[in-house]
Amino acid sequence: MALSQSLISQYHNSVLSALKENGTTMNWILYSVILMMVFSFPSTTSAQAIRFQPQGAAAAGQGNAFVAQADDASAIHFNPAGLTQVDGVQSIVGATLMGGSIKYKSPTGLDTRGDFGDSITSPPPSHFYLSANLGALGAPTVSPVTLGLGLISPFGSNTRYPIDGPFNTAITSTALPLIDIKPTVAYKINDQLAIGVSADIYTFASFLGQGHGEMKQVGSGALSGASIELNGKGTGAGATVSLLYTPLRNDSGKPIASIGLVYRTQAVVPLNGSLLVNGAKVDDGSANLVLPQIYTGGIAIWPLRTNQQEWKVEIDVEYVGWKSHRDLDIHLSSGGVIPQPRQWETVPVVAIGTEYKWFNPKWLPHWDVAVRSGYTRTENPVPDRTFNPGTISLSANTLSIGAGFLCQGQGRFLGMVPCGGASAFWPKAIGLDVAFQEWFYEPRTVSGNLIPAVDGAYNAYVHLGTVSAKFLF
Repeated sequence: MALSQSLISQYHNSVLSALKENGTTMNWILYSVILMMVFSFPSTTSAQAIRFQPQGAAAAGQGNAFVAQADDASAIHFNPAGLTQVDGVQSIVGATLMGGSIKYKSPTGLDTRGDFGDSITSPPPSHFYLSANLGALGAPTVSPVTLGLGLISPFGSNTRYPIDGPFNTAITSTALPLIDIKPTVAYKINDQLAIGVSADIYTFASFLGQGHGEMKQVGSGALSGASIELNGKGTGAGATVSLLYTPLRNDSGKPIASIGLVYRTQAVVPLNGSLLVNGAKVDDGSANLVLPQIYTGGIAIWPLRTNQQEWKVEIDVEYVGWKSHRDLDIHLSSGGVIPQPRQWETVPVVAIGTEYKWFNPKWLPHWDVAVRSGYTRTENPVPDRTFNPGTISLSANTLSIGAGFLCQGQGRFLGMVPCGGASAFWPKAIGLDVAFQEWFYEPRTVSGNLIPAVDGAYNAYVHLGTVSAKFLF
């Protein structure tokens, strides 16, 4: 991002001093790249700033309002304490197919359109959860304990713009294939209270894209037309702590009112990588990516809950501490520092969701069927001054619908696969959850940006489908 004139001058003078001591051709190339990057390094994009919220189809179908319900293995992400409600061994695996576009129009009438790496983001954001109650594994003395492991993509996605676009010297593409590995433990204190803790190990994987975060742009000045890339990868850690309070249950012991509270700590991911010009390495660089602390609270009520049907309504409120994302300064091995101010703001996210479920209905014996819907309001955390097209920094209203199917006993999944088996290696039930979300972004006009070429009107839309397969043992 652009700097104030005094900072630019300061950095200009410091680099010139270094060059006088060692004035090689490569140093002059590096200097040209640095000055350009000072004006134009973006962050990477996703749904809410760099946060990607859908992490399971059952929750996505309810607008992600799932913190107080959290009754399947995806509780590892939404509320680890909820794992105490998951009997036996359960596994969930799924992915999200995401498409849409970003539209831009400059004050002079120039326009362009970006997408998310292709018509459908590839590789798609995915999720995997595995939970096991220790009592079900033959340790009844520790049956209040449930263990879990999750692998998700909570931050980052892809953005791509035409290489001849109006701000191509600021950005042509970004990617942040960051994953979160979540070992989890949950403990049921009594029938009313459970607690959960998980580690958040943020890292990159070689099987996702290039295995690192990267930004690309077109060179200017002495490097006009050159391909510029800055990439980096690393590993950082945080933690999630939560509780689930269930003050009311029905005669069958099922919750009819639950409260979920979750706190996710701030995490710092050190990024180490390279600065490339036309594919050739010019210098090494490093930066610290600060991921926000998040406070979440949710209340779920079941107005109807019997052995045949149930209906749940939930509201969740989050406060996402983007205020801690103050900068993404780049430290070069040659001794220079490229200041990258962020100055993002803490914002709320409100989600309302509902689910109606039928158990073993006459019209579909041996199956449980659920229908879901939800609404999410997400606020924009990025001010005009540090806005960058690499991030979809627009307030959004999200509408969600979904459905769930759980086949068990004598049922057959897809009409062929038996859903229940006597073998310990065959699931007792097989489920499929699907969800569709449409994100309606509010138009935004950016002015007074540190990069003047970025000023203009922005609009975007995103549609996505999430699919999760569920296996109960």
